[in-house]
Amino acid sequence: MPKHILEMRKITKTFPGVKALSDVELSVIDGEIHGICGENGAGKSTLMKVLSGVYPYGTYEGDIVFDDDVQKFHSIPDSEHKGIVIIHQELALIPYLSVAENIFLGNERRGKNGMIDWNQTNHDAMRLLEQVGLDENPTTPVNQLGVGKQQLIEIAKALSKDVRLLILDEPTSALNDDDSEHLLGLLRSLKERGITSIMISHKLNEIQEICDRTTIIRDGHTIETIDVAGKEGIQDRIIRGMVGRDLTNRYPKREHVVGEELFRVEDWTVYHPTQPGRIVVDNASFNVRKGEVVGIAGVMGAGRTELAMSLFGRSYGRDISGRMYMHGEEIQVRDVSDAIKNGLAYATEDRKRYGLNLIDDVRRNISSAALFKLAKRGWVDGNREIKVAEEYRGSMNIKTPSVMQTVGNLSGGNQQKVVLSKWIYSDAEVMILDEPTRGIDVGAKYEIYTIVNRLVAAGKAVIIISSELPELLGTCDRIYTLAFGVVTGEVPVAEATQEGLMTLMTQEKATKDKEVRA
Repeated sequence: MPKHILEMRKITKTFPGVKALSDVELSVIDGEIHGICGENGAGKSTLMKVLSGVYPYGTYEGDIVFDDDVQKFHSIPDSEHKGIVIIHQELALIPYLSVAENIFLGNERRGKNGMIDWNQTNHDAMRLLEQVGLDENPTTPVNQLGVGKQQLIEIAKALSKDVRLLILDEPTSALNDDDSEHLLGLLRSLKERGITSIMISHKLNEIQEICDRTTIIRDGHTIETIDVAGKEGIQDRIIRGMVGRDLTNRYPKREHVVGEELFRVEDWTVYHPTQPGRIVVDNASFNVRKGEVVGIAGVMGAGRTELAMSLFGRSYGRDISGRMYMHGEEIQVRDVSDAIKNGLAYATEDRKRYGLNLIDDVRRNISSAALFKLAKRGWVDGNREIKVAEEYRGSMNIKTPSVMQTVGNLSGGNQQKVVLSKWIYSDAEVMILDEPTRGIDVGAKYEIYTIVNRLVAAGKAVIIISSELPELLGTCDRIYTLAFGVVTGEVPVAEATQEGLMTLMTQEKATKDKEVRA
């Protein structure tokens, strides 16, 4: 019979007015990779915070059994002392410290005189970096490295603490395909070394690829734990457990009624803001019509986000040139206010940093882009503001007890609905959605797609930037591809394939005015 390294028995966690976990059961076998799946707000992260001591013993009901002993963790150091290390979705590295300093922060290598032994620190850091497959100088400041490398540094930091159970919360949500594959390969190698892992993820293909078993949590309850490895049709079963119903089609159907051209961009060129002479977007041209969803596909670094931000009030870049047209008339967009006045909206890929004010409430976040609609003699009408927010809470199915709730307390999917509400209320005609479903579960994704369908049915135009090609193929009418800042193709979805799009996305040199089809 397999040995269980961890058992969480009847875990119940209550916040004021909300029972986040109710008699949750979790059993993890020693040496396995165990997945945890559930919708945003299901209680996955809360359960892991209970396990790691973020929510200390006494603030929850139930037992944590690790290595056959009941544990009473009062803090994170308590759980780490037993070999349990959690890597949160929001990385906890200090950007201006070096790689080595981050790895051993709180766990410093000290010499005989009690001072930090920097030679030993850097030597040990190099050894740990080799274990995670990262070839970087340990004295490099962390802020000079990409997110994928920072994720590996977090794992190196965990290994420095003699980890026995590694918990990763959405480890690949912000990574490109290559970095994700490298991370999954690292988890396999850690498994071979006898390290047990728990992986929380919305990417069901990754759960199926790497996990031995997975536990499904819905609305704070354990639904079931199932074997994953080598099972057919397992993703559909996981989805059914997560959302409580079958999703026969992950992309809701819509009527494709495309009208006249609404928005057009011609010869758009953007230079890097700090590197003179470096072109980030090179003579890009595209258009979108009323009632149409247009996708923009490209690998990491292709210039997708840079294109979107530069269009939205020149929020990115310098020496920007080109022309924009709305309803056939050229428009001048000098800043974000001009963009909003001309009917443009941009939902950023990083909603927590740029899309929302996390310490403010739902009401004010929804009204923030269109306060002029609520102004009366220079003052915001608070009653109307609440009424508007309540209307969007209902129509967008934002799960919150009140529009006065702090946005930072909402799940990722509900935060994204607040972002969309904000821009819909601004009366935008063209919605640019940058990675609109990043880090949210399949049920919330379906709701976002339904909102997109409602927008285009009302005659709006939607531009979707996504790293997930199946998402673009399932939601768009046409797809433009970008490579090295150049538009390399325009493909009707009826003619598009993932392989064809990837070919266009990886062209080393794009030839202007060359007609390509996937």
